[in-house]
Amino acid sequence: MTRREDIECWLTDMDGVLVDENKPLPGAAALLQQWSDAGTPFLVLTNNSIFTPRDLSARLRASGLNVPEDRIWTSALATADFLRSQAPGGTAFVIGEVGLTTALHEAGFIMTETNPDYVVVGETRNYSFEAITKAIRLLLNGARFISTNPDATGPSADGPLPATGAIAALITKATGMEPYVVGKPNPMMFRSAMNKIGAHSENTAMIGDRMDTDIIAGIEAGLHTILVMTGISDEAEVKRYPFRPDEILSGVHELVSLEPIESDAI
Repeated sequence: MTRREDIECWLTDMDGVLVDENKPLPGAAALLQQWSDAGTPFLVLTNNSIFTPRDLSARLRASGLNVPEDRIWTSALATADFLRSQAPGGTAFVIGEVGLTTALHEAGFIMTETNPDYVVVGETRNYSFEAITKAIRLLLNGARFISTNPDATGPSADGPLPATGAIAALITKATGMEPYVVGKPNPMMFRSAMNKIGAHSENTAMIGDRMDTDIIAGIEAGLHTILVMTGISDEAEVKRYPFRPDEILSGVHELVSLEPIESDAI
């Protein structure tokens, strides 16, 4: 089993690990600074496909966290990366926001409503009956079904919102077709993230707050897994699962080194 001191690269979830409702969690800023100062390869992962990495970097900066856009990996980027490997220069009908459409454009895909190779469903706050109807008909006409992530609901200040998984389920019910889901808990998202930073599973750790996505995907990708108790999962939740993370911490502040930086003795 990989020990924490052998870890050279880090993947971390965003919501519930680094931030909570746009407020930084204890130790998050210090940990990111520690990685940056040491030149440690890391990526911040999110299943949210609404925003581009530039958008997310700006939102995190407003929360007091410095995460360059090239250190952010979203389910939209992972989906675009996967589709580029499957059908270079392909076509897609997309239900989603700018984070997803931008990622697909940059991967060389063409957006179309006429006989697309894929129907791609991602997060959006503007689901339309017309777009969902069009997606259903295109799938029944031979398009392949892709979803950025399986999350059925997302958080908001007023309570849960229907998310990608809920809309994909509606389309599945109408077509009988299940989507291929690229984001967590598919370990493919972690593998594509590791490829981006040149990491290897034997010396990479994943920090997450959810047993059902972060930890299971980390285990299946062969990573050192760390569950923090600042988000979704609590002790009762952990006991429900037949698998365990390598470590359970109260928060990322426990990963911040308290050792002073060594300097050459005179």
